[in-house]
Amino acid sequence: MYEPRYEPPTAPLWPRTDGPWQIPAVALAGVRSRRIMAVVFDMVIVAFITAAIWLALGFLSFGALWLILPPLLPVVGFFYNGLTLSGPRRATIGMGIMDLEARLMNGASVPFLNAAAHGVLFWFSWIAPVVFLVSLFSVNKRCLHDMLSGIVILRRPLV
Repeated sequence: MYEPRYEPPTAPLWPRTDGPWQIPAVALAGVRSRRIMAVVFDMVIVAFITAAIWLALGFLSFGALWLILPPLLPVVGFFYNGLTLSGPRRATIGMGIMDLEARLMNGASVPFLNAAAHGVLFWFSWIAPVVFLVSLFSVNKRCLHDMLSGIVILRRPLV
């Protein structure tokens, strides 16, 4: 099945400073299903990173730190999301695999604090997964944590 990709508009150039830009429908095609797969990849990656740090610090401290390291998962998730979404690829590793990227609503790249807040809000969304249903009624297929952090997730454009 062929899914068309979109090319970023040439006029006006991204990012726009006069307000939200019009998102092409092709940029949102298949975003929900791709996001689900991207989350699975990212959860596995964050779990491996956390386990590696936990084991390394545990062995280096002869097991003394194993009791105080359980909060390591949210810390790793915070920095993983913040550093990858605000990086040059504008995507986590899972989003990159699924050909997605994050942008602010005006089309600009996402700063670290917005990206990290997006990650924190995403992990808190799992407490009440009903909030993910917001994307079914949102015009731009945005989840509640996307709206609160000012981010939109799009298909990666052709370059």
